[in-house]
Amino acid sequence: MAELFEWKANPETGSQYFNLFAWWREPEVVAGVGSLLAEPFRAASPNIVVGPSASGHLTGVLTAVSLGVGFCPVRKDPAPSFDSDPWVKVTSPPDYKDRHLELGLPKGLIRAGDRVLAVDDLIDTGGQLLAMQRLVEETGATWVGASVLIDNLRESRPRRQLGLRSVFHVRDL
Repeated sequence: MAELFEWKANPETGSQYFNLFAWWREPEVVAGVGSLLAEPFRAASPNIVVGPSASGHLTGVLTAVSLGVGFCPVRKDPAPSFDSDPWVKVTSPPDYKDRHLELGLPKGLIRAGDRVLAVDDLIDTGGQLLAMQRLVEETGATWVGASVLIDNLRESRPRRQLGLRSVFHVRDL
């Protein structure tokens, strides 16, 4: 997988970003990602996996399949579009773009007694995963940890607070 990783330059800002799309093109990567993210948490026996909009939905479903458990998508800036059911919502600390995002899910999808594993493609500031941890706690469920493909954290505090495990650290790529 590491050999497929690449940096891209944003032509507007000149900043670099991770291009993970090449990973999703490869069948071996798609087949193995769920197991790689799930493995550090198998013994913790999660019974539900959560992941934020976009890549977290993809990595989350693959991880849930590997664990043989359900998946619950977490939406960014949620707006109930198809029903009037109540939602559980939290606001994140600043993310990598210095935004405070609202994250949410319909009440009842995660229940007291659930053991929740959060997954995503990468962690930069930890803001979204920290917000998901609060979201899980507000439902009365138990947070078992977070698993990401790439750890780009600069501080170790969020790593400990989240019980974070990663497939790669950015310095490995």
